[in-house]
Amino acid sequence: MKIFHNPRCTKSRQTLQLLQEKGAEVEIVEYLKTPPTVAELTEVVKQLGIPAEKLLRKTEAIFKEQFKGQNHTDAEWIQIMVDHPKLIERPIVIKDGKAVIGRPPENVAVFF
Repeated sequence: MKIFHNPRCTKSRQTLQLLQEKGAEVEIVEYLKTPPTVAELTEVVKQLGIPAEKLLRKTEAIFKEQFKGQNHTDAEWIQIMVDHPKLIERPIVIKDGKAVIGRPPENVAVFF
């Protein structure tokens, strides 16, 4: 099991704690320090089963300043998120080819 984690985010910390309480072995990826590649994020979007745009944090200043009101393809949004990982919604938990966004943290219950 893997979590794209931001330790400064309350929901991310709560989700990680929930996984650990369930006894899951968790690979923690601090995506702000080690951003995913285009290929990795493309796979995550596929596993989530959502358009790439749905993975954007649209309340972030960088989104409002540089991307608000724009239309892009999934590939373009993915590249934007790779270039600006702060825009990636968090946390994302991945297991056995499936992914969920841990907002709320209870969303990860599908893995147990």
